[in-house]
Amino acid sequence: MAWQRIASLSEIAVDAVLGVDVDGSRVALYRLANEVFATAGICTHAMALLSDGFVEDGKIECPLHQSQFDIRSGKALCAPATEDLRTYAVKLDGDEIRCRIAKPRARSPILRRSAQRIPTLSSR
Repeated sequence: MAWQRIASLSEIAVDAVLGVDVDGSRVALYRLANEVFATAGICTHAMALLSDGFVEDGKIECPLHQSQFDIRSGKALCAPATEDLRTYAVKLDGDEIRCRIAKPRARSPILRRSAQRIPTLSSR
């Protein structure tokens, strides 16, 4: 998982969001003053692009159902979203924004137990 250049600082206005595609994953980049943060770019409640949302007071508001997330931590702050956003490491290299995007690990298959016979009392 190497650092990838994904945008320039000059592409994001202060207190704004920019949607980018990184290796097939939607990522939202946020600029708060001179700090940049990155989260998953899709709302965890519905399939809305957070880059179409509203940035205010360190939060992103989903444009679809108004769920809010903390930009720094990804924490879901209000309903209808209950699942936090995935966050990514970001560093600035001059004007370049670099990010480390780790693909989620594949889930291991669920092992299913075979049905067991439960002994029953037989009538005598």
